Amino acid sequence: MPGDPNCPICGGIGFLRRDLPITHPDFGKIVPCSCRSEEITQTARARLFRMSSLDALKNLRFDNFEKRGHMGLGIVQADSIENAYNQARNFAEQREGWLLLLGPYGCGKTHLAAAIANHAIENGVPTLFLTVPDLLDWLRYAYSGVDLSFEERFEEIREISLLILDDFGTQNATPWAQEKIFQIMNHRYVNQLPTVVTSNMLVNDFEGRIRSRLQDPDLVTIVKIQAPDFRNPKDDTGHPELSTLALHSRQTFGNFSLRQNENFPKQDLRDLKQAFEDARDYADHPRGWLLFTGPYGSGKTHLAAAIGNYQAGLGFPPLMVSVPDLLDHLRATFSPTSPTSLDRRFEEVKTTRLLILDDLGTQSATPWAREKIYQLFNYRYNAELPTVITTSSKTDELDPRLYSRMQDQRICKVIVIPVPAYRGR
Repeated sequence: MPGDPNCPICGGIGFLRRDLPITHPDFGKIVPCSCRSEEITQTARARLFRMSSLDALKNLRFDNFEKRGHMGLGIVQADSIENAYNQARNFAEQREGWLLLLGPYGCGKTHLAAAIANHAIENGVPTLFLTVPDLLDWLRYAYSGVDLSFEERFEEIREISLLILDDFGTQNATPWAQEKIFQIMNHRYVNQLPTVVTSNMLVNDFEGRIRSRLQDPDLVTIVKIQAPDFRNPKDDTGHPELSTLALHSRQTFGNFSLRQNENFPKQDLRDLKQAFEDARDYADHPRGWLLFTGPYGSGKTHLAAAIGNYQAGLGFPPLMVSVPDLLDHLRATFSPTSPTSLDRRFEEVKTTRLLILDDLGTQSATPWAREKIYQLFNYRYNAELPTVITTSSKTDELDPRLYSRMQDQRICKVIVIPVPAYRGR
């Protein structure tokens, strides 16, 4: 392509040969003239934009990101989203080091990464935004020799001023793919080139060589978003994957029996009515913990499910699971055929927006089971995440570590249901 016809250097040809000694490795090579530098820059930017597919993400910007997430999130979850926003905004301005955004699908990672890319492009920074599978596809396509050679494309990706890799960990883990990703990451690590990585994996799930570089605190800022998918991903029953709430769909506040026609002491009936009202109030504004205790069949699970169904009706299906079933789900991750790791499964449960744990105390009392339940309770206690618990166990039968947290009146409200099992009268 010709250059500027008035250029005094190339005379409008657009190319020239540098005056180099015959022993120089670039002797005889044709290079673009400076009069074509702007055109070459624009062409390169257009190619990068085309590779990035950022046209589809041009509306993902900082000014339309919900800094506290959607309504109904717990304080810790909303704080984690705001922290991620602030970290991403700071990185977009400074473009120094690496930023690693971790969190489940739909928590806002891609929005923030795209906002960083759009901000950088507007400021003239050569930027490449790719999912890792797309990056590998571009490298494979380069073998065809169209546009750029493989070596040129590979070098362009390694040296780009700002590289953003979205959905890291979703790529095909062939030896070739692993090696190319490592070569790119290692080059940028050694040269401390600005890089953003998003992933729904935990750090410990990354391949060892990549993990060691991502854990370098001198270069990498790790940001964890502890919020659920804002699109509320649901299974075929309309509830989160592990939830059994669909099995309790008939248990609502509307059909809960206050048992006024049964021959119980008046105080017991008043306590039952108060439990009903407390559950209904909690369903409107889930805050802190709610512990239902009482004999089997007294209505604990019905009230817990009614809270869950009410929240599901508002568009926020909670995770409701019995403690024995939860432990079975965690144990299932040990299987070689399990599609998810124990750490990831446990993280989903720990950070879920509203957790309803049914039948606490009926689980296997193995040391592993006790420790997992304690870790779950301790995390949600410290994070003050909304949690509903039902138990028929006496207090001296519970793990003292759990009981001490449930006795904290600042966090947990204990509701005793004194009536015996409901027989359908």
